Amino acid sequence: MQHSERSGILLAAAGFSSLSVGDAIVKTMAGEWSPLAVAALRFTIGAIALSLLLLRSEGPGAFRPRRPLLQVARGACLAGATLCFFSAVFVMQLAEAMALAFVSPVFVALLSGPLLKEKVRPAVWIASPIALVGVMLVLRPNFAELGIMAGLPLLSAFFFGLMVICNRAAAGDGSALSMQVFIACLATPFLIAAAVIGHVSGAPGLQVSLPDWSIVARCALVAITASTAHWLVFLGTTRAGAATIAPVTYVQMIVAITLGYLLFSDVPDLATVAGAAIIIGAGLFLWLTTPRATTRMSRALQGQPQTLERERSKSGNGD
Repeated sequence: MQHSERSGILLAAAGFSSLSVGDAIVKTMAGEWSPLAVAALRFTIGAIALSLLLLRSEGPGAFRPRRPLLQVARGACLAGATLCFFSAVFVMQLAEAMALAFVSPVFVALLSGPLLKEKVRPAVWIASPIALVGVMLVLRPNFAELGIMAGLPLLSAFFFGLMVICNRAAAGDGSALSMQVFIACLATPFLIAAAVIGHVSGAPGLQVSLPDWSIVARCALVAITASTAHWLVFLGTTRAGAATIAPVTYVQMIVAITLGYLLFSDVPDLATVAGAAIIIGAGLFLWLTTPRATTRMSRALQGQPQTLERERSKSGNGD
């Protein structure tokens, strides 16, 4: 049992690390192509590959969702989270964008009350202002330099929180693979539409031209690393349980800082590091104070590894 739990933690850590590797690959395309187009191409590739896999393993019947509108909502939230995070990675240090995105557990906890009629625990009201202090520390230098763009990771975290809420509502509506296919396929049209709108807007950084082969290759590589990450996290969760692997998601911060330094010579300042530590501390506090019943619910959701870059299991959701 102990060996299984240890191997599960290692698998989850490898999966979460792979997500940060994908984020770094996305950042290498900054200035070469529209971030909206990058997101659209990455998910188009992923949706096609996952759909072929589902067709082969479960047949045509698996493509019929029980609640189509709920699946559309999941796709729309994933599209919003991805667009905001990819755009943020293009203009911010990887570690800074990652730190702000880690606010999502707070959003999940706050949104669970009005949307799922769950009682908002006292711990949420303690963790929220603590996380806000961390957010202000990370945003401090970025807001002066980037303006409203500095808030993109927060908007990504908000969409991610909504997506987790939708995932909870959709629990049991299909197999793990079919749930991945639904959210990827339904996010893709939103992403393509956003890329088209960005191009038509005339904004210089959003113009879409025929991509170089290396752009296509890197988008495919991001799709592969994301799918591999989701599978590793899923395997880790089945061995160790959601409550055990949930804190492992913060290994992404270490990987993001390392890759940011090695690939882009980015060194976060002390305020950013302190802010990230406070945000992560708030997330860990929420995890430590989560009732066992909620933990069991979270474990039940492990049959639904999601397709996000930005679905990083910060809420103990397992993907």
